[in-house]
Amino acid sequence: MYTIYVGDKPIILTNLVSKETDFKSFLLKSVDIDKVIKTLNSTELKAVHLVGKKSNKLLKRFLKLLPNVIAGGGKVRNANNEVLFIYRNDKWDLPKGKTEGKESIEETAIREVEEETGVSGLKISKPLPTTYHIFKRQGKYRIKITYWFEMTTKFDGKLFPQQDEGITKVEWLDAKSSEKALENSYANIRILI
Repeated sequence: MYTIYVGDKPIILTNLVSKETDFKSFLLKSVDIDKVIKTLNSTELKAVHLVGKKSNKLLKRFLKLLPNVIAGGGKVRNANNEVLFIYRNDKWDLPKGKTEGKESIEETAIREVEEETGVSGLKISKPLPTTYHIFKRQGKYRIKITYWFEMTTKFDGKLFPQQDEGITKVEWLDAKSSEKALENSYANIRILI
């Protein structure tokens, strides 16, 4: 099973047919993805299930429905075990961004964290779950596939929000502050923290 977010509402890819309650089901092989997105955005439905036959082919088939944008990002901890957050578009988020050229996804994740926050000395400690969300650019929907990594740093210098990317704040947040920030964040970020 995979979950792709449209805002905070999930599209769940599954091979199981369930009785519809607060969600609606569509067949993955014949789905009109624009209709699904509009339905999620304009109704009280909590989710959409896209049903396919083979669980090992659900994601591959779904990713063919819209152009894909590949990104890398980081959940960074400092020496005080605080997590690095950015504030963009009136929401708390984790630093991430699109791949450039032939860089590896790990290189993308480190570069994006550095560019968006000013933090250096990053070391990847392990991969985290990959997230998927649908967004609209220039009138067209796309799927952002973000590969996340847990990172550590001993950096204790000044933080610099990348303002040309719409980032207005960068902060190290302790466990309690992180919990509060997640109340005004995205569903796919909450699963990482």
